[in-house]
Amino acid sequence: HYFMMDEISQVLHNRGHEVRMLLQTGVLMIPGKGTFPRRDLSRYLDFMNHLAYQCHVILNKSEILNSLKDEKFDITVMDGCNPCSFLVAEKLGLPFVVVFPGTFANGPQVGFPSPLSYVPVFYSNLADHMDFWGRVKNCLMSLVSAIVQYQVQTKFENIIKEHFPAGSRPVLSELYLKAELWIYNTDFSFEFAHPLLPNTVYIGGLLAKPAKPLSQELEDFIANSEDGFIIVTLGSMLSSIPLLEVLQEINTAFAHLSQGVIWRCQHSKWPKELKLASNVKIDILWLVCLLPTGGMNSLMESIYHGVPVVGIPLFGDQHDNMVRVEAKNMGITLRIDQLKADKFTRTMKYKSAVMSLSTIHHSHQLPPDQRLGRWLEHVLQARGGAHLQPYAFQQSWFQQYLLDVLLFLSGSVLGGALLFSSCQCSYWKIVSICPGIEQKSSWDILHEALLEVI
Repeated sequence: HYFMMDEISQVLHNRGHEVRMLLQTGVLMIPGKGTFPRRDLSRYLDFMNHLAYQCHVILNKSEILNSLKDEKFDITVMDGCNPCSFLVAEKLGLPFVVVFPGTFANGPQVGFPSPLSYVPVFYSNLADHMDFWGRVKNCLMSLVSAIVQYQVQTKFENIIKEHFPAGSRPVLSELYLKAELWIYNTDFSFEFAHPLLPNTVYIGGLLAKPAKPLSQELEDFIANSEDGFIIVTLGSMLSSIPLLEVLQEINTAFAHLSQGVIWRCQHSKWPKELKLASNVKIDILWLVCLLPTGGMNSLMESIYHGVPVVGIPLFGDQHDNMVRVEAKNMGITLRIDQLKADKFTRTMKYKSAVMSLSTIHHSHQLPPDQRLGRWLEHVLQARGGAHLQPYAFQQSWFQQYLLDVLLFLSGSVLGGALLFSSCQCSYWKIVSICPGIEQKSSWDILHEALLEVI
């Protein structure tokens, strides 16, 4: 998340804008955060509770907030994964642009049309091609997602009551719809196709850069690896896995490969009791196959460079990301609890598919940094992004789903049916009382009765 915001700051700075970054210092990773099972929502809610506590601390820093107000900023660009970002922007009274460092997972919260028949819900582990049971699961997951979002927002209610005056207290669900722009770190070379709103910009690949020359040591290593290379990058999640057991399996698998392997890891963190295979080197380099944990930045870089992926997802959005990797045929997923050397060696392929995705990604008229800069400047010049937001954001939920119209039409049809039935009943009563009147039609009798009443 920090890398993404830092790169955006640099892009804006390079375009002549003055930028300030508000960064809260503290524990970068919540203890145990990387170890929770994927469906253990209580851990996720605990993490949100921790963010709520941090939010309380930030909003109590009146000196910092007042100094930011005095800067007279034009706009706020913020990380959309932390609900507190919205409250800080609201406290400063600034318009805001939101960066979401992943897929369009929060589409329902920000107003995207998200048909459950082909738009998978976050945490569903579904692709867009769903069979009947897949659609059933997606519908049920949408209900779970709504409940979780409600629970997340309730964790910030006391923060809002404490730091905002009565009568002008924001509601998080409404703040999500208030953003001038939503910027996503994804791309349709990776994401499933589905509807977006005009205030949506996707800049996947912003962190990807052209390859740089290698050191002589790595060049020599490459020269001895005629079949190409593999890079392993478990990132910040390395301490969150059963280290020795997993590393042993991966290392054993690599010993049977003809490719050279570069393992992105600090030497000090490598277990001393585990001897590296002869074709494995600990360092960082250019690659022909990527082994990440499924984080978005690594996956967009693999598309940028046309590199297949063998992913080992651990938590959060990584599982859903790897569903997309497999659906796009750019790689395969290996579960951390089923990681065996023989499975590992059978998955080194998919080069052709990922090269096609790379071509799609590079065929945009403008690169990600220029799309980002131009859209932000468009909002600044237009003095906001209201013209990009649908009127639906100002409607009640029952108006958006036409429930009031359906109720009116249903009532009209029912009322008409009851009126006709009543008239028919009256007609037959009149016929039974006045023999011979049956020669007149029911509509004639109704017309005469109305004239008499008038």
